[in-house]
Amino acid sequence: GTQTNMNVNEVIAHLAADRGVKLHPNDHVNASQSSNDTYPSALHIAAAMSVANQVLPAAERLAGAFGRLEAAYPDLIRIGRTHLQDATPLRFAQEVSGWRELVEAPCRMLRAALEELSRLAIGGTAVGTGLNAPKGYDELVCGELRALTGLDFRPDPNKFHALTSKDALVFAHGALKALAANLMKIANDIRWQASGPRCGMGELHIPENEPGSSIMPGKVNPTQCEAVTMAAVQVMGNDAAIGFAASQGNFQLNVFLPVSAYNFQLSARLLADAMESFRVHCVEGITPNVERMEENLNNSLMLVTCLTPEIGYEKAAECAKKALHDGTTLKEAVLSLGLLTAEAFDETVKPEKMV
Repeated sequence: GTQTNMNVNEVIAHLAADRGVKLHPNDHVNASQSSNDTYPSALHIAAAMSVANQVLPAAERLAGAFGRLEAAYPDLIRIGRTHLQDATPLRFAQEVSGWRELVEAPCRMLRAALEELSRLAIGGTAVGTGLNAPKGYDELVCGELRALTGLDFRPDPNKFHALTSKDALVFAHGALKALAANLMKIANDIRWQASGPRCGMGELHIPENEPGSSIMPGKVNPTQCEAVTMAAVQVMGNDAAIGFAASQGNFQLNVFLPVSAYNFQLSARLLADAMESFRVHCVEGITPNVERMEENLNNSLMLVTCLTPEIGYEKAAECAKKALHDGTTLKEAVLSLGLLTAEAFDETVKPEKMV
């Protein structure tokens, strides 16, 4: 980090010389500063700008796409799944609302992280004492940064903390990791539900963006979902690197800032780009396979759950197992066991009452 700052000082001095202004890299460009406060400040500025200007806008657009999908199918009911097994029904819109919130919740975390990233080490100079920096210099710099970026940068009140601790970066990247984990979940849900087209779940249609096989004609793969999951894996790895780097502060300085900066910027760029591509080339083109959803719903044995208040858990389980063993419908199993009349079954087993 020190060498980066000193190189920047020389570049600025040379650019000034090209314009007829003679500046010394240290006496003028580096005035009132040290690499030890400028580099961590630059790290926070870059992280905050990446989150505010790249990640959050892309996430908000993705959440909006899920919101539109949610609103398009308010009454469609599908079977739920827990432990990868059939479960009770829910509305398709309810499931999509979960995907939307999986994007929106980490956005709230990232906005909270911006509060911490906005605290800058500038003005602490070499070890946090502010040696060679005039009083008020830190607030002057932050005022310029606020005007330039529109972000609420302000001096960290404890420069001894600001120079050596990267906890704000760990916190912010933790929110990026939370977003990555949620995107992994969403992408997996979508690609599994779109699996098929005939021998998988086949409950969703996703855009067919390109041929999916060099040997199997007509095959189409969920490449946008796969891209999101790989980006998420990389972000999770980056998080480990940032956490280890933050733990390596010694006395009045942490010298692991370049690797921290590299990994944070990589995560922010990957997530922003992946979400944008995922939205445009996948989410905005998702449509439900209504016929398949209804077929699976009506064939599910877990509709038996709504019979529990009428016949009890044990009898309800007996009905479900009998229907599975005999290859019959749930209604046929209930009637054959004499537990309910056909009319009572039809009145009780209504998926729209279960959501």
